[in-house]
Amino acid sequence: MKEKAYAYGSLRERIKTEWIIYLLALVFILIADKIGQIRIPVWKGTFIIFPIFFSLALGLLTGPNVLKILDDKKVKAAGSLVGVAILPFIAKLGINAGAQIKTVLSVGPAILLQEFGNLGTIFLALPVALLLGLKRDGIGAAHSINRETNLALIQDMYGASSPEAQGCLAVYITIGMVGTIYFGFMASVVAALNWFHPYALGMASGVGAGILMSSATATLTQIYPAMAEQISALAAASETVSGIDGIYMAIFIGLPLCNFLYKKLEPKIGRLTKYGRREQA
Repeated sequence: MKEKAYAYGSLRERIKTEWIIYLLALVFILIADKIGQIRIPVWKGTFIIFPIFFSLALGLLTGPNVLKILDDKKVKAAGSLVGVAILPFIAKLGINAGAQIKTVLSVGPAILLQEFGNLGTIFLALPVALLLGLKRDGIGAAHSINRETNLALIQDMYGASSPEAQGCLAVYITIGMVGTIYFGFMASVVAALNWFHPYALGMASGVGAGILMSSATATLTQIYPAMAEQISALAAASETVSGIDGIYMAIFIGLPLCNFLYKKLEPKIGRLTKYGRREQA
């Protein structure tokens, strides 16, 4: 009985602290949805600003460093809610993957092995993170593309308040703010080089982030209108595969590789902070 009373008291205290977070999140969603996508034609491609950009921007404005509508305590509470908020989306990914299992099996080994390209960026991203002064948060930031499944993974392995989770969340927010704009424009630049077949570019668009895939395919289908359906189909199949095998790549290769490189590189190139290397490592 005491345990139930304690749980009810804790829930009541959380609601008193977090109700404004829920309200603001709903308001931001409605505003962002009302604005919708904004497309800006540039050269052969298109800058696409997705609704998530506006919702994240509104969230930043309400923080303790700008309008101060939310204080540090509420910001910390909001951070711990991220894992809960993305659970429905993760369940949706699993359902979609199961429904498209025939497509996954029919696309061949090339699309299955493309996830190794995601891992290659670790060798660039982690050293740069260490040179910039990041510590364990660099592991969370550099281990993968850091979308919803990766946020859930990092929070489960290291905890929602861990440096690794903070690094992962920082990249997640950055991708939502500027990644979509950059990704669509990058697709137009690579297409203009004529180094790769349009089908290969379509496969490359499915990196495991729906908003990035949408941005890239929207650009590619404008450049190659005759192949629009094939590009979209390959991008969707690639996206499904990346969502399935990406999480296992992160668990068994990405995170162990980041931890290994961190132990080797941090003492040599990691920047000292005012707290010293040992306390922050």
